[in-house]
Amino acid sequence: MAGPLLWPADEPWPVCTAVHPKGKGYLLSDVRLSRRIEEDARGREYTEDEQRLLHGMSRGEHAPGLHDDWPLPMLAVAQLFAGEVPDLVGPESHDLLQVFWCPFEVHGADRTIDVLLRWRRSADVGAVLSPQPEPPVAGRAECVPTMCVVHPEQVVEHEYLGLLDEPLQDEISAWEEALLDDEEDEDGLSSPASYATYEEYEAAMTAALAGEPEEIDYMSDLSIAPGWKVGGFASWHLTDPAPVDCQVCGTAMPPLLTVDKWECDGASRSWLPVEDRDAEEDPRVLDPVGVHLGRGLMRVHTCPTDPAHPHRLSFQ
Repeated sequence: MAGPLLWPADEPWPVCTAVHPKGKGYLLSDVRLSRRIEEDARGREYTEDEQRLLHGMSRGEHAPGLHDDWPLPMLAVAQLFAGEVPDLVGPESHDLLQVFWCPFEVHGADRTIDVLLRWRRSADVGAVLSPQPEPPVAGRAECVPTMCVVHPEQVVEHEYLGLLDEPLQDEISAWEEALLDDEEDEDGLSSPASYATYEEYEAAMTAALAGEPEEIDYMSDLSIAPGWKVGGFASWHLTDPAPVDCQVCGTAMPPLLTVDKWECDGASRSWLPVEDRDAEEDPRVLDPVGVHLGRGLMRVHTCPTDPAHPHRLSFQ
C-alpha cells in the first residue's frame, strides 16, 4: 500500500490533468508526520514538541504556485500481484495491478477522487523509477493511504441479501430465528423466584451471558466481508442495489477492488483474523490504512469481458 511501486524508470508517471484546485489542502508530509506522531505517542501523552507540531498542521494554500490546470502527479495507492491474490483477474498474461488516484474529491458528477488502474507484466520492468513523484498536497488527509504491507487472506462471501430470491431470503430469516430460539433454550436459566436471593439470580445471569456465543446473522457474519479486498460481492447497505454495467459492452461489472474505511466494523468479530482478536480495539488493526472516501466505502468495478474497458466506481 502507498508505494513504492515497481514502476519503470523510462515510463512517465501518471498525472491528473483535470482542472481543479491543486495547491490547497493538507501537505502530504504533514499527514504522514501526524500519523507517525500518533503512533509513537500511543498509550502516553503527547510531548510539548509533538503538540506544537500537530497544532502547526492545518488545511491551507500550501502550494500557491501550483496552477489548477497543471498536471499533478497521481498518488500511489496499491500494488497487487496476481500470484499473491487469487481473485485478481486482469488482461491476459498481466500479473501486476497498480492503483493510483488523485487525492482531491472534485472529479466528475459525483465530486470524488479519480482512480487510475495500470496493469503490467512484472517481468518486463527493468530499472525502477526512484524517487517516485507524488502530489505535494491532498484535499483531505483521509485521501492519503498509510504505507503498509498487505497480507492477503482468501475468504468465502455470499451475495447481498437483497439480491437473493425471496424464497431464499425467507429461508435465511427462518434460519436466523431458529438460531436465536436455540440460544434462548440453551441458557437454562430459571426465573428469579427459583433462587434464594435476587443477587444469586443476577450472578447466574451474568455468568451465563459471559459465556453466551455471539449472535450470528447472514448479513453481518456470512455475507460480505468488511475491509479492503479484491473480488467478492458488493454490499448495498446504504442504498438500494444498483446495476453497474460496462459502458462499452453492457456486461455486469463485479467489484475488482473495495476500499473500506475499516477492516472490521464492530458489528461482528467473524471476519476479524484470529491473530488480531486480542487487539480488536487497536486502531492499527481496525484502520491500518487511514483512508475514508465518500461515505466510507468505494468500489472499483471492471469488465469481466475485457478488463481494458473503462472501469466504474460505486460508493456506499
